[in-house]
Amino acid sequence: LTGGSPDQESVESGTKKSSISSGGRFQDRKEFLRRFVDSESLIENLKTWYEEEPPFNVPFELIDLQQFDYALEGVPFQQLIRMPRAIYDTASGTVEATVYLALEDFLHSSVKGLWEAFWGQDEPLPFYVSSIHNSNLRFYQAEKAIAKGRVGGLCATAIMLKNPKHPQGKWDDVVQLAILRPDIGNRASVENDCKPSLSALGEALFFTLRVLFARSLSKYNIPLSLNSVYVLLVDSQYGGVLKVEGDITKLEMDVNDVYGCAAEWIKTNALITFSPVDRIWTKLGNANWGDIGALQVLFATFHSITQYAGISNNSVEDLAADHSSRLQARRIERQLWDSRSSGNGLFRLEQHCASTEIVEVHEESVTLVSEKSMKLEAGSVLLIEDSNWQKGYHINEVLTDGEIPYYIASPVEDPGKALFMYVGSHPSQLEPAWEDMKLWYQVQRQTKILKIMKQNGLSSKYLPQLSASGRIVHPGKCRRRNGGNCDYPCCGIPILVTTSVGTTVADMVRVGQFGKDEAIRCCHDCLSALSAAASAGIRHGDIRPENVIFVTSGVSQPYFVLVGWGHAILEEKDRPAMNLHFSSTYALQEGRLCSASDAESLVYMLYFSSGGDMPDLDSIEGALQWRQTSWSRRLIQQKLGDISAVLKAFADYVDSLCGTPYRMDYDIWLRRLERHNRGEEHGKEIETSS
Repeated sequence: LTGGSPDQESVESGTKKSSISSGGRFQDRKEFLRRFVDSESLIENLKTWYEEEPPFNVPFELIDLQQFDYALEGVPFQQLIRMPRAIYDTASGTVEATVYLALEDFLHSSVKGLWEAFWGQDEPLPFYVSSIHNSNLRFYQAEKAIAKGRVGGLCATAIMLKNPKHPQGKWDDVVQLAILRPDIGNRASVENDCKPSLSALGEALFFTLRVLFARSLSKYNIPLSLNSVYVLLVDSQYGGVLKVEGDITKLEMDVNDVYGCAAEWIKTNALITFSPVDRIWTKLGNANWGDIGALQVLFATFHSITQYAGISNNSVEDLAADHSSRLQARRIERQLWDSRSSGNGLFRLEQHCASTEIVEVHEESVTLVSEKSMKLEAGSVLLIEDSNWQKGYHINEVLTDGEIPYYIASPVEDPGKALFMYVGSHPSQLEPAWEDMKLWYQVQRQTKILKIMKQNGLSSKYLPQLSASGRIVHPGKCRRRNGGNCDYPCCGIPILVTTSVGTTVADMVRVGQFGKDEAIRCCHDCLSALSAAASAGIRHGDIRPENVIFVTSGVSQPYFVLVGWGHAILEEKDRPAMNLHFSSTYALQEGRLCSASDAESLVYMLYFSSGGDMPDLDSIEGALQWRQTSWSRRLIQQKLGDISAVLKAFADYVDSLCGTPYRMDYDIWLRRLERHNRGEEHGKEIETSS
C-alpha cells in the first residue's frame, strides 16, 4: 500500500508546469486538494465552532421513513459476513479486520438490494464497495489490506461508481462514505442529541470535503446537483447518518491555510444534518433491516444512488402503494375474512375496533369487522374539539377525489354555511394502510400548511382558509389516558375544516362545463394563489384537476380556489407529489421543484382539461418522453392557443423557465390575464391563436 493518492497523481503534472500564483482557480483547487490530507488539522480549526453549534436538524422526516419502509417490504437484503460485537477487543486485530469485511458486505447488500428493487434487476449494478487507507488516501478492498497486514490503516469504507479507466477508484467516484467510530454508540443513549462528537464529525467533514473537491475537479460531466454527501457513522452495533450539503465553489481558497479555509466554508456555507443514532446490527451480528437504524442508512444510500443514477424506475410511492394489497392478503391468510376459519363452528376470532378478544359465538350470527374505522354518511354529526373549544358539524354530502373521501359539512349553529371537511385516520392504527398516508397529507400536513399561511397573513380568496382543526369527540364517557386515545373507534381522529366549497375542475371537465372562459379564469386565479403562497416561501407541489375548485355559491363573480396543500414545499427537504400527467419535468427528474414547476403543472392541467390528448403513461421515462415531444412540437402551445393568445404566450414563458433557477414573474402574467378578463367583460372578442 504505497504510492501517492490518485488525486495527487492527477494534479502533480499540472502543478509542475504552472505555478500556483499564475494558475487559475482550477489549479488552485487542485493544489488545495493535494495539501488537504490531515483530518486532525481540520478538527483543530473546528473546536470553537463545534462548542457553539447547536444540535443539527435531522436529514429525514419520520413519515418519509415510514413510506420508505412500506416500499421495502419484500426487498431481499442479506448480510453474509456477521458483524462482531466489539471492534477493538483483541490485540491481534482479527475483530477489527472482520468489522471492515462485515461493513463492506453490509454496504454491498444495501446498494445491490436497493438497485434491484428500484432500478431493476435487468440493469447491471454500476457500483462496488471499497475501503480507504489513511497512509495515502487510496482505495483498496478490505481483503487485500488484510492480506498485506495493513488493516490498521483502514479508515473508511465507500460505495463507489465503477470506473473502467480507474478500476482502483478515484475520489470523484465516491457515492457514499461509511466511517467506523467506536464512540458513536455512546450517542444512542443520549436522547434528542443529534450531534456526533467533534472527532467523529471532523473526520466525516474531512472526507466529505475531499469528495466535493474531487467532484468539482472531475473530468466527467458531474451535475451541479451533486453538492451533497451522505456519511454513515457506525460502530459494530449502532449508527447514524450525517448529510453535508453545500456549494464547494464558494470556498475561499488560500493554499497556505487549507484547513482554516475549509473550516470557514463549513461554518458559513455547509448545511449539516444528522440522524439520531440507533441500533443497526443485532447481538448476533445480523443487520436489523426492518428497524429504524438500518432503515435511515438505507434511505441515505437510496438518495446517494439517485444522485448518480437519476429517478428510479420504480418510485418509492409506487412500491409503498402495494402495502395495502399485501395487508389485505395477510388478513386473508389469517382467515379473518374466510368463513372456513371457524373450522368446527365452535370458536371464531371477531375483531371489534381496538379489541382482539377471542369470543365464543354461534356460526350463523358471526359478522366480521375488517376495518378499525367508522362510516361517515350524509346526516352524520361530528363534535370536534380543539384546546379551547368544541363545535358540532353536520355532514351534508360525501365526496371523493378519486382515491379518498372528503365531505361538505355545516356548523350545527349555522346550517346555511357550507365548508369542506377532511377526516384523517385513526391515530392508534398499528398497521396503517397506504391510504392512511394519503389521509395524513390531506389532514395533518395540510393543517400545518394552512396554519402557516394564516400566521403569515395570507388571506387571498383564491386560497383555502383554515376554519377549524381538532379531534373528533365521541359520545359517552372517554377513557383516554395521558393525552392518548381510548378504544372508541373514532376517538382522537384528526379533522380539518376549510372555507370555500365548490366543484372540482375534474368534475367540471367530466360534465362539459370547463370552457374557454373558465380556462382563462382558472389560470389567473391559480396564479394568484401561487403568487400569494410564494410570498411566504410556500409552493404547492400537487396541482391537478382534483385540487382546483370552482366557487359559485353566494358570490357575485365565480372564481377558482387552489386547494390540496398537503404536499406543499416549505423547505429543501420536502418532496412534491409525483403525478405522471401533471408533475413538472424537474419534479419527475429530480424529485423536487424549480421556481416554475407549479406553473408548468398548471399548464398541463389547463391543456388536459381543455381537451388535450391524455396519453397513457405508466412510467417516469414515458412521462418525460411525452413532455419532451409535446413541448418540442409545440402541441401544448397550439392547444392553449385555440383558447387564447395569452395562454399560448404563458405556456411559452413557462417552457423557457422550466428547470432554470430564474424566478417566476407572477405579476406580469396576472396583469395580462386580468386585462384579458376585463376585455371580455366589456364585450370584446376573445383573442385566439392557432
